[in-house]
Amino acid sequence: MNKLRYFVESQAFGVCARLGEKMNISASSIRLYFIYTSCLTLGSPVVLYLIMAFWMEMRKHLRRHHHPTVWEL
Repeated sequence: MNKLRYFVESQAFGVCARLGEKMNISASSIRLYFIYTSCLTLGSPVVLYLIMAFWMEMRKHLRRHHHPTVWEL
């Protein structure tokens, strides 16, 4: 079960896991709150999730650009 969870977290941008690390809350509780609020507000938090995922990927890309590895030189 843990292998499946880690696979999904790595493939689904890791937004909830990253928020959990920053706020010292378990990622599973953040996911539950996200699901509940998505159901109550008819999916509007999905837009926020996608914006955060985009922002995280852009930060990762910018870090690679400023500090390239040996293979990227």
